[in-house]
Amino acid sequence: MAPKSSPQCDYIHAHEDIVEQVLRQMPQEAQLFDLSELFKIFGDSTRIRILYCLHESEMCVCDIACLLGMTQSAISHQLSILKKSKLVKYRRVGKTVFYALADHHVTTILNQGMDHISE
Repeated sequence: MAPKSSPQCDYIHAHEDIVEQVLRQMPQEAQLFDLSELFKIFGDSTRIRILYCLHESEMCVCDIACLLGMTQSAISHQLSILKKSKLVKYRRVGKTVFYALADHHVTTILNQGMDHISE
């Protein structure tokens, strides 16, 4: 018995005006790649937990490690990834480095994500 073929559209461009409009608005491939990479950062629950800690307060590595029950080394590794992605910033006070969310965009992403899963 021959396999069933999948249904195909009878029109190559049924709504050319819509296709053209979307093509004009579509970001460049490099931008879409960068966006995809950003969302991968949010795909790790440890990084999300760290971001939520920093959502509440500026904190040092020791405080975050204590709060999350993890080693300072593990937290530092994740903070490095978050810094490279421009999601967190830091400031030094003597020997202590304090971390905070980089800007309001990070807060907005976290809040909108929570709103979405809470619906």
